[in-house]
Amino acid sequence: MSKYKVCVYAICLNEEKFVDRWYESMKEADEIYVLDTGSTDNTVGKLKEKGIRVEIKKIEPWRFDVARNESLRLVPEDTDICVCTDLDEVFLPGWREELEKAWCDNTTRLRYIYNWYLDEENKPIISFYYEKIHKRLGYSWYHPVHEILKYEGVETFAVTDNIVLNHYPDRSKSRGSYLPLLEMSVKEDPNDDRNMHYLGREYMYYGKYNEAIDTLIRHLGLEKATWKDERCASMRFIGRCYKHLKRYDEAKLWLEKAIKEAPYLRDPYMEMALLYYELDDYDNTIHYVNLALNIKSHLKSYINETFSFNFTPYDLLSISYYYKGELEASKVFLEKALKMEPNDERLKNNLKIINDKLMKID
Repeated sequence: MSKYKVCVYAICLNEEKFVDRWYESMKEADEIYVLDTGSTDNTVGKLKEKGIRVEIKKIEPWRFDVARNESLRLVPEDTDICVCTDLDEVFLPGWREELEKAWCDNTTRLRYIYNWYLDEENKPIISFYYEKIHKRLGYSWYHPVHEILKYEGVETFAVTDNIVLNHYPDRSKSRGSYLPLLEMSVKEDPNDDRNMHYLGREYMYYGKYNEAIDTLIRHLGLEKATWKDERCASMRFIGRCYKHLKRYDEAKLWLEKAIKEAPYLRDPYMEMALLYYELDDYDNTIHYVNLALNIKSHLKSYINETFSFNFTPYDLLSISYYYKGELEASKVFLEKALKMEPNDERLKNNLKIINDKLMKID
């Protein structure tokens, strides 16, 4: 018999293709509530067919925190545990039982594994702890985008690695609303280090490199900006922006700062390797890739870059050794890259080129 009443809640918009998979994952909960924010497809109909309680409400002007709070409002106040998910997310089976084991009567929020990015073989590439399971009363969502939970009181966290939530996003969906919402968020709370960092990163994604540099430097100057992983990321992004501006000396300077800030992370070394690769400096590319590969730990942080732990390190080594004329070494590392990404046509073509050259040498 269940010890706690558990309810899942979510927001959605035009996500009918995810409904069946999401429901099968979430149905271990006692009840499921969804706020639809104006779908024009059959999302609402499919949700109702599953017996899910759905309310339709357009949020204008759009803010994620308002939508999340409206969806949370649907959850009955006698609920013990609220589980906030999105329709492109899937729990591994058995999560409800593990939740009952991990939760104590004084717990207010739970940390669990979130696989934000998985490769084609469903292997996690970027994983970190998520914190969107919480008690019903006292919590509300805050920030128009990259929204966070705030609690009216002192939080008590429980942690489990036995609950795993996988993320399978619709890559075709636009994130066009993020930039203005982040600008709004920083205007509302200019001392919030997290969203200042996110805003700088978003400017970088949009190719607004000078705005990104200024914003990320502002992030580094904030009193609350003390988390070394995120500070390192801001420094890396500044370096990346300078690289795009072809101001390579400044890029190197900031990437050296990033390495010094968090020498235990692969990412700043890989960022430096990518810079030297762009400059056709293959000795330094090899040097920094090897420094990255010396770091075996993969911390559970959203900061991690996919290029630090996928096939990219071996790909860079292979190309660098190829241009240095060391074909045997190039082939060794290319085969390692192909083992991780066996269907990549470019990698397969590179192997053919190397094998052809080696045959001519023989």
